[in-house]
Amino acid sequence: MALDFLAGCVGGAAGVLVGHPFDTVKVRLQVQSVEKPLYRGTYHCFQSIIKHESAFGLYKGIGSPMMGLTFINALVFGVQGNTIRALGKDTPLNQFLAGSAAGAIQCVICCPMELAKTRMQLQGTGEYNLKSKNYKNSLDCLVKIYQKEGLRGINRGMVSTFLRETPSFGFYFLTYDSLTRYLGCEVEDSYIIPKLLLAGGMSGIVSWLSTYPVDVIKSRLQADGVRGVVQYNGILDCVRKSYHEEGWRVFTRGLTSTLLRAFPVNAATFATVTVFLTYMRSEENLHECEAGPAIQQPSSL
Repeated sequence: MALDFLAGCVGGAAGVLVGHPFDTVKVRLQVQSVEKPLYRGTYHCFQSIIKHESAFGLYKGIGSPMMGLTFINALVFGVQGNTIRALGKDTPLNQFLAGSAAGAIQCVICCPMELAKTRMQLQGTGEYNLKSKNYKNSLDCLVKIYQKEGLRGINRGMVSTFLRETPSFGFYFLTYDSLTRYLGCEVEDSYIIPKLLLAGGMSGIVSWLSTYPVDVIKSRLQADGVRGVVQYNGILDCVRKSYHEEGWRVFTRGLTSTLLRAFPVNAATFATVTVFLTYMRSEENLHECEAGPAIQQPSSL
């Protein structure tokens, strides 16, 4: 169990470093005004951020996910691993259920973390310029939101986060398990790293595609009120108004940058976790052999 948590922590840190710039672009595209859009698309958004804010602008708000996602991944992989063991049988359905359970539980941490990340990524940009430098860092952002809005403010977007994370993590682990079996990922395979990277990257893409419209709504709800005016009264109101004003395409805003981010982030995360677990478990088995004869349990990826 401890190894599952530690592996998730290491994999989470690797994923954040690789993917945060893409996440910054995704959030800005999702919440920009349709009347006065700042960015024409994914590439233009990247280009504008680097031009006006330097490359460090792409890493705005990284403190929150770096602190949160490392722990979240530790929680996700720990809960998923223990749920699979509790269910007693490694089947596709159990992989989906274990992943969904892990996704649901981590919402308690994920929602406040993404709220701080979203506010940090938006401050000082375009229509949010009046709120420039309102927050010093992610922790300061959460403290100020709590002082102003209490626990309800900290958990803004919790329901939409739950609706996004629960099924998406189910598809996440189901896809990875299916692909690693199909590709024949074995420890002795000389192509194991490329296979793990492919399986992890595709898992991330499937996961995001399964619930992306919900993510757009979540981002809008968490950005709502930054300019002092609250536009939405809840999830359904946000869906209705967004569709009425911008049509169905609003629910795919930022999808390109999200998918560009999803592959490398999840490839790095899953490959790091799997290699870490494989190495640590082989070390454990070696120590058991040195300590004396024991029945060795076969380890699987």
